[in-house]
Amino acid sequence: MALSSFLDKKILLPLILSFLFGGLSVFSFAPFNLPFVIFVSFAALLAIIKKYDKPNSHTLIFGLGFFLSGVYWLVICLNQYGQMNFFLAVLFTLILCIFLSLFFFPITFYKKYYTSLFFVPVFFTLIEWLRGIIFTGFPWLSLGYSQIPDSPLAGYVSITGIHGVTFLILLTITITLRIFNKIYCRESMWLGLFLILIWVSGELLKNVSWVNKINSPVKVSLIQGNISQDKKWDSKFLNESLINYMGLIKSSSGSLIVLPETSIPLMLHQIPNSYLNDIRSYAIKNDADVILGVIEKDEKKFYNSAISIGASPMQRYRKSHLVPFGEFIPFNKIIGYIYKHWLDIPFSNLSSGQEKQPLIDLNGQRLGLNICYEDVFGYEIIKSLPEATLLVNISNDAWYGKSIAASQHLQISQARAMETQRMMLRATNTGITAIINTDGNLISSLPQHEVGVLDGIVQGYKGSTPFSKYGNYPVIILCLLSLLFIVRSKR
Repeated sequence: MALSSFLDKKILLPLILSFLFGGLSVFSFAPFNLPFVIFVSFAALLAIIKKYDKPNSHTLIFGLGFFLSGVYWLVICLNQYGQMNFFLAVLFTLILCIFLSLFFFPITFYKKYYTSLFFVPVFFTLIEWLRGIIFTGFPWLSLGYSQIPDSPLAGYVSITGIHGVTFLILLTITITLRIFNKIYCRESMWLGLFLILIWVSGELLKNVSWVNKINSPVKVSLIQGNISQDKKWDSKFLNESLINYMGLIKSSSGSLIVLPETSIPLMLHQIPNSYLNDIRSYAIKNDADVILGVIEKDEKKFYNSAISIGASPMQRYRKSHLVPFGEFIPFNKIIGYIYKHWLDIPFSNLSSGQEKQPLIDLNGQRLGLNICYEDVFGYEIIKSLPEATLLVNISNDAWYGKSIAASQHLQISQARAMETQRMMLRATNTGITAIINTDGNLISSLPQHEVGVLDGIVQGYKGSTPFSKYGNYPVIILCLLSLLFIVRSKR
């Protein structure tokens, strides 16, 4: 009887649809790259909110479907490589997704403010930005990435950053819904023209260059060692790893050779001097420099670092934005027990490098180097500009197995290249190793889960895009002012 009543009130159907449309959204992101899907899924959510009662539950269920389909690979990380019990790994991933779904709550207010075209775009953009900074931030799957690199809306990213593209996605949806609701009135005609202007302008902006070439092109070699995470820190495979990387270095012909994050499975002071001298000799002989990813120990602190060896003086970069739960333990007194008894993640007690560090100067190029997760934060990447002429990301996405995570990470790197109009070099352990041009397009890449060396010619650039000058501030300030105006007008 209770179930019949539940179904009669049409509660279950909109909840199921909300979850399914949330899950469907993942197809807008890499590796599927279907940008239009995000418009369909969010338009469906807004229609459900407007038609049915209890919009709170609809938005939260939509968000749950969105994140479960988008970051399910965390289960692989925790269970397969972190040695956590499978059911606990699923539970912790589910708890995180429930928390992240709370950031979809602003869409609930569409039912109250549906007459305003700008309320949902403004409010959700602000909350998405907040998701990227609160508790050290988790901006993964920000809506704007769904349009990278080919959608006309991607043309705005060098001006507004990724959150500006999120705003334009939602504005497109609210305008489209208004047009369909008032299809035969004059307002719809003007709104249609406005929408066309937004999209055509975005396509035209793709042809605008804010930067200029500097110095001569550089030949680079990006190394993909393809060492699975379960073997990476196993002492049984240490010699095999060292031999394989030495062979890959000596098969490289670039004047800049880049290895992945923590490519050498030893702390820097443990690496035999003969091994480092062998790398140095090869690099000097070929007038080259090699960037190694390695764990450094300084007094009692450990750092996730990148060091250069070769023709130029040795230089280093220490990762400053660490991954919570992966590289440091937040709320250690509360959840430290989990790490001690249920997880086995090496080097989960790292220290942060300084926020502002000297750029690595090699082969006439100044490198804005970032390690793995750091390139998720566009507002941090621009701190190396305009001095940086190239962006370099070294990563180890082996943690996520053969999931979609590596493709999502590549798409994020493409956005960073577009925001700054700098070429991005990505050297990764298991893929996707790639060279990305200033338009966010792949010049070349290596297949995932294969050993290889990616050779290419890259060009340095000087100058600043509007985003690299001002960051997220213009978009966030305009959204805040707009939100205050809309709420005040409604009252």
